[in-house]
Amino acid sequence: MYRIVLIITLVFSLSLFCMEQAHAQRYLPGQKAIQVTGGFADGFTLEKKDGQAFYGGIALSAYTKNGNRWVFGAEYLQKNYEYKDKFIPLSQITAEGGYYLNFLSDGSKTLFFSVGLSAVGGYETINWGKELLFDGATITSEDNFLYGGAVSFEIETFLSDRFALLFNARERILFGSEVNKFHTQVGIGIKIIIN
Repeated sequence: MYRIVLIITLVFSLSLFCMEQAHAQRYLPGQKAIQVTGGFADGFTLEKKDGQAFYGGIALSAYTKNGNRWVFGAEYLQKNYEYKDKFIPLSQITAEGGYYLNFLSDGSKTLFFSVGLSAVGGYETINWGKELLFDGATITSEDNFLYGGAVSFEIETFLSDRFALLFNARERILFGSEVNKFHTQVGIGIKIIIN
């Protein structure tokens, strides 16, 4: 996870050196973008310990009128649970589709604030389906299909007409999980406008 944060920091630093003059060609209807995000879930720590969780995702944004957008993407979330001196991973692989409403932006179209609502579905696996642990103990929770939704808050700042830096916070509720239905996520990402 440390490497992901380092890579995002380097991309952000390089983007600052390559800034173009703003031409206000942002959030136009029909414009599309690819975004890559990552961060922490259910707490914020770089140490590998019980309850530590991280996520990463990729999505496609399609802009509509008034600076709003549809977002379709996939996400991977992993949360580690300590058992004796080992960690047992809970992994969730999900797909989502949602609508983000732009509710505030500055006059230069550099900084945007959005709130979004998404439908989420996917699959949850505990210890990648291996029920028997190293000491002979058995995991009684089963792998499950997940369904639910997410509420998101996002800050987007454009570094140039093609690149934007994202800061987001979201709350996911996923039914079907035997372990944890709620996940609070905080992350950072980069968005690239593709047309």
